[in-house]
Amino acid sequence: MRTMSLVGAALLAVTAWGCGSSYSNNPATPSPTGGGGGNTAQSIISIVGQSGNNSFNPNPADASQGTTVAWTNHDNTTHHIRAVDGSFDTGDIAPGATSPALMLNTNGANYYCTIHPTMVGSIKDSNGAPPPCTGLYCG
Repeated sequence: MRTMSLVGAALLAVTAWGCGSSYSNNPATPSPTGGGGGNTAQSIISIVGQSGNNSFNPNPADASQGTTVAWTNHDNTTHHIRAVDGSFDTGDIAPGATSPALMLNTNGANYYCTIHPTMVGSIKDSNGAPPPCTGLYCG
């Protein structure tokens, strides 16, 4: 009977350890999931939580037109990123997953989470600043 208690305690400890957070401000560049074709993104933006314009890191991000960008979800809920101008859409990104690498076809961009519209972010343009943003999804 005592052996079962020790095994149960060990199992509980291993389970609790596996639920710990591994968030890093500088994540390694992962291969995108969900149909990214195996291409590695040149810029990775971390989704860190539902905190308005503090929901993404870095924000604003550095990425030039013609490069690829991906979002890694370090939050515990699904997110879905879309450009304000409609030029890109990640689809749903599950907790712990990375979006497909998307080609940035614009000079800078403003984006938001379609599931949590107060989550807003931007990618700098060639002048080193986020492009002007007007409307509902601007922070």
